[in-house]
Amino acid sequence: MNPNGTKRAERLIFEYSSPGRRGVALPKLTFAIPDLPAPALRKSPPALPHVTEVDVVRHYTRLSQMNFCVDTNFYPLGSCTMKYNPRANERLAGLEGFAAAHPYQDDGDVQGLLELQWDLERYLAEIAGLDAVTLAPAAGAHGELTGMMIIAAYHRDRGEGRSVVLIPDSAHGTNPASAALCGYRAEEIASNGEGRIDINALARRIGGDTAALMITNPNTLGIFETYIRDVAEVVHSAGATLYMDGANMNAIMGIAKPGEFGVDVMHFNLHKTFSTPHGCGGPGAGPVAVTARLAPYLPVPFVEKADGRYAMSCDRPKSIGRMRSFAGNIGVLVRAYLYIRSMGPDGLRRAADMAVFHSDYLRSRLAGILPLAYPTNTRHEFVLTAQRLAKKGVRALDIAKRLLDYGIHPPTVYFPLIVREALMIEPTETENLKTLDAFVDAMREIVREAGETPEVVTSAPHTMPIGRLDEVKAVKEPRLTWQPH
Repeated sequence: MNPNGTKRAERLIFEYSSPGRRGVALPKLTFAIPDLPAPALRKSPPALPHVTEVDVVRHYTRLSQMNFCVDTNFYPLGSCTMKYNPRANERLAGLEGFAAAHPYQDDGDVQGLLELQWDLERYLAEIAGLDAVTLAPAAGAHGELTGMMIIAAYHRDRGEGRSVVLIPDSAHGTNPASAALCGYRAEEIASNGEGRIDINALARRIGGDTAALMITNPNTLGIFETYIRDVAEVVHSAGATLYMDGANMNAIMGIAKPGEFGVDVMHFNLHKTFSTPHGCGGPGAGPVAVTARLAPYLPVPFVEKADGRYAMSCDRPKSIGRMRSFAGNIGVLVRAYLYIRSMGPDGLRRAADMAVFHSDYLRSRLAGILPLAYPTNTRHEFVLTAQRLAKKGVRALDIAKRLLDYGIHPPTVYFPLIVREALMIEPTETENLKTLDAFVDAMREIVREAGETPEVVTSAPHTMPIGRLDEVKAVKEPRLTWQPH
């Protein structure tokens, strides 16, 4: 590992272009080209690069090797659970019966695939401690929106004019967005000195206008809400609904069931907790689990079973309707099913235990290098603060950029918002001791550099094809297409 080395930047595919080069050799046409209407004809050829097949292969292979991913580097991205995806599951999910299924196929042709979905719903319901599950949502935020739509439909069906959703100050940013999309006004509930929900502040604010409290447990600080049953009692006594963001289920699966500590509706992130591909806006999956009283509002279609046969059905009169057209992420559902079946109940619990153990190990070692944001014991993730270094000109973002030079993907920075100069770290259960120790060594060295040669840190990264970007300019003046000079 050479934190001060250099790496050649890859050129654009257009820069490999030379007039007349071809990647294919097509036979001459043996038939006449039909006349096309003038509006359908191009006035000039498309501005495509002229490259050979080998140029294309080498270009995209080099681009793929520049990418930071779980397959190539440690990826301690807090709140996102970037765990390894087992290759056995990848191979099985690629079987033709799964990968080549068409959304318009007759139910009789895909009985195995429907049975898998039926079983997966029941596995997730058992893990959640809830009564019914929908696999419809295409991602975590989509599942969150689905859950809030179900809550809105439930209160509307009861003739209740509730208008407010309460959200802790440590919540994910999508929480208030999902509430607003459903017509609710989001109001913040403060955390206490332990980093947990201030139950007294909650009790003072909740009332007949409250539709739901949205929580994450463990929360975005990695802290388990130990008073969660008391919180649920306050919510339910006001006639409101308790929603749980399931982003951090990797810490408690097989250990605690949200339905048993008072949650009414929650979403899972299959691309986090159940070790399926993750990133680039997809693929993803965000199934939603609910109590029996909310089950009539789940989206359609759903899989039903009768006389040993499976079929898609829309027979749910109170449903919120369709959340999407087709299950284009079926491969993600298959991988999650395989992960759960291969792990079993004991394996899922051991995975959660090891995720917490690894996090505890890192937290205990890193706490001597940078201060913890909260001294409270955490579970699968924790938050450090670089506020002390920021006073000397080295910020959390600089540390994140410098970690790239050590071959480590940065942790989440500046989140949650209640922590200044936050570094949110989650090692997951799939890393080994050598990797965790190398991360500690890198952090220690970077903090030393911040004190002795801060310009090395503030100008990082030094080994990437592209160095420090002007991120403000990139947002305000994006260049999304290549233009010839």
